[in-house]
Amino acid sequence: MRTAPHAPTARVLEQMFQRTIGNLLRSAAEEPTDEREGTDWAPSPPVSDESELLMTARDAASHSGEAAALRLDELTLDQLHDDLLTLSRKYGCTAPSEVFEEAKNLLQQVQVNLERTRSPEQHARLYYAAAQASALLAAVSFGLGALTPAVSFARSAAQYGKTIDNGPVQAYAYGMLAFMAFWDGRPSESVRLAKAGQQFGGLGDTARRRLHAIEARAHGHLRADDQAQRAIRSALEQTGGQRDELHDDIGGEFGFDAARTAMSNATTCLLLRDPTGAEEFASAALSLLSSRPQAEVPIVVSGPAAIDLARARLMRDEVEGAQEALTPVFQVPPGWRGSGMMERLVAARIELTRPQFRGSPAALSLAEQIEDFSALSPVRRLGAQSPLAIET
Repeated sequence: MRTAPHAPTARVLEQMFQRTIGNLLRSAAEEPTDEREGTDWAPSPPVSDESELLMTARDAASHSGEAAALRLDELTLDQLHDDLLTLSRKYGCTAPSEVFEEAKNLLQQVQVNLERTRSPEQHARLYYAAAQASALLAAVSFGLGALTPAVSFARSAAQYGKTIDNGPVQAYAYGMLAFMAFWDGRPSESVRLAKAGQQFGGLGDTARRRLHAIEARAHGHLRADDQAQRAIRSALEQTGGQRDELHDDIGGEFGFDAARTAMSNATTCLLLRDPTGAEEFASAALSLLSSRPQAEVPIVVSGPAAIDLARARLMRDEVEGAQEALTPVFQVPPGWRGSGMMERLVAARIELTRPQFRGSPAALSLAEQIEDFSALSPVRRLGAQSPLAIET
């Protein structure tokens, strides 16, 4: 431009750039260096060309493609769910060693698959599966008399449940930890853990029934009769129809039906030295189980219930009645003789040492049968101790 623009245009330019029209139109070479350095106007940012934009778009597409590729086939997760459901439901009718191997393999599958997906939704499903597998490993480890790994697995299940904010999973794990606490000689800690488990959200009636029954057992170890009876009543009152997926829909080892509740309450009554209540609950448990097909009767429930019935009869000096109750127990194969059964048998054997049984051939014969049966238990072969499980 050789001349300044017309006045309106000049005023617009001066307003936009806050400089006089003469200053704007002079040659850059005429502008003093110190004025150029002192200006508040920053240089215009570089404008990306089309090739750079296209390259950035391609990088984004590549990254999103990799993320999409790191997603598991939903059928893989469905199979894991089905395998865990099957294992849980057949738990009580499957040898502990077999359960351990299957649960261990499933947990390993979950851990591998967690590295193969970036999907938050799939991570949640996998952590849920990991919690179930860990909980089953805790249960079977305890059944084999290995308390230390059982506690570790239960804590892992609780942590997995916390990761996905799943109340029922955490409640089940806390119940396991409470159960193991009174078995390890810490009934007060057991009460605390059972009550803590009851505070998680999303629990159905089955979950609450289980936790109240465990709390009752803990009070029984403390010889707290009133609190134990109150917890037993609370367990029996959980009939509101509320459900949760873990304890009710999956069920199996995670369930806690009427038979299992009655079996647990029988043990609590024995701790309180109440043979009448114990016999009523144990008989109720066995009656409920008798209506099922033999192949579906869980030994982890029927065995302890039968032993509790025998011990209740021994408290009333009925050796023959105890022998009758233990007859099916003595037929349980060695691989199924878990800690729950063995600790109860230890307590029954101790009942036979009372003065009124001395010199009784029937009592001596029953004591020998118990000792021979116990010698082949995996629990004994693992060297498990009997600190507080069933007190005399």
